[in-house]
Amino acid sequence: VKCGKVDGTAVPEIIQPRLSAIKVDAKTGFAHPAIEAGFIELIPLVKSNGCVGLTISNSYNCGVLGYHVERLAEAGLVGIGFTNSPASIAPVGGKKPVIGTNPFALAVPDSAGGVAFVLDQSASVVAKSEIIMRAREGDSIPEGWGLDAEGQTTTDPEIALKGSMAPSGGYKGFGTGLLVEVMAAALSGAMLGLQASPFSGTAGGPPRTGQCFLAFDPNAYSGAEFAERITILTEAIQSQEGARLPGDRRKENRQRIEIEGVEVEKSLIKRIQTFCT
Repeated sequence: VKCGKVDGTAVPEIIQPRLSAIKVDAKTGFAHPAIEAGFIELIPLVKSNGCVGLTISNSYNCGVLGYHVERLAEAGLVGIGFTNSPASIAPVGGKKPVIGTNPFALAVPDSAGGVAFVLDQSASVVAKSEIIMRAREGDSIPEGWGLDAEGQTTTDPEIALKGSMAPSGGYKGFGTGLLVEVMAAALSGAMLGLQASPFSGTAGGPPRTGQCFLAFDPNAYSGAEFAERITILTEAIQSQEGARLPGDRRKENRQRIEIEGVEVEKSLIKRIQTFCT
């Protein structure tokens, strides 16, 4: 907020151009209140219409994308989310970043009014924040996480941050990121990763990135068969020794944290304290 990346006083503007379409302009504010404003309109519309699309433009980083789609699943909806970010992944065979790590997420309701699973993954091998943290701590990164300015793999996080992130699965990961770029940026009218300023630092003003959410009411489609199919699918995975559903580890960590609290590195505590002085 202090450096001008985010307008802390921004009030999201909601527009509904068509019955099943909702647009929210975050006005260069945080993504979270813009998404919240959109969801308030979206959830009842999905219940009555079967499916609704929501786009957010001119926003800042939305944090963990899975958190947002999980809220849709808690409302009994299948939720799919996309969010773009400043360019950090070069096309396979190229050297210059074109798209960001661009996560997408899927949350699915279960038959008991809860959430069956949450899939949340990015187009890169690892989240960019992980490489930033390694650079801050002075640690190296594993082979295959990042590339230098010439497109060659590197274990130096500083060099990787100046080069590009490695796409997950090569051209398939880049293709996934391209899908997200179309949904979250082109469809919402937000800045492309190529146009967006960095989330961190002071250069370039607000990044003006975007998000897109699609929500479906299973009752409008397969009805009771949906829950039956999801139960069969999840049990086929969980019944195998060593296998787990997407999001299970995060769910376990939440339960553990409620009992044990959160373990935080001393360096992070010191960094937070500098913001308070």
